Amino acid sequence: MKNSFSILELILVLFILSLITTTFYLKPHENKLSNAANRIELYLKQTRYQSLIDNKENQRDEKWHRQRWTFKFFNCSGNKGIYYVIYSDENKMGHPNENESLLDPLTKKRVYSTHNCEYDEKRSKYVLLTKEFDVVDTNISCNSTKGLGQISFGNDGKVYSRLSTHENRSEDYEIKNSCYVELINKTGQKKSIKIEPNTGFIGINKE
Repeated sequence: MKNSFSILELILVLFILSLITTTFYLKPHENKLSNAANRIELYLKQTRYQSLIDNKENQRDEKWHRQRWTFKFFNCSGNKGIYYVIYSDENKMGHPNENESLLDPLTKKRVYSTHNCEYDEKRSKYVLLTKEFDVVDTNISCNSTKGLGQISFGNDGKVYSRLSTHENRSEDYEIKNSCYVELINKTGQKKSIKIEPNTGFIGINKE
């Protein structure tokens, strides 16, 4: 009877230890990943809203579509992680500068970073996905770029996976199916945000 009781005690102790390990070691990573996903969900919605109130359509400019508001992921230099920028490519050069980036209406900071991925008091620290949230990789199911990927929004609610460099090709790369932005942290856990075509609905994927 005593031996049986000792085994039960051991099982109970191991169970308690596993709970403690899960709570104090795994949960912080999970929380960081969830926070990153929640913030990107909000920023994607803000990007879509920005495109609705800031109509870039200009029929006198054959490449006006390149100025659509865009949420884009980048690699930091020196394998220091990944980051993202929200911007409208006003000069149509293909790469954002700070003045073209979104000014966060709450923090009054630019949703922007450079490849150096350094902290700057004028820029949102939350764009630094690896430094702030331990996110080491992304996977965009509708990615049609050579990079990590981007999501662009039209003023009519349509969603694009890329913006054509050609003249009068504003409807190229419109997504026709649900697109998923997946975040992967350093422990291999994943969270994804779902973006619907046409309606532009954006939400955390519950599946």
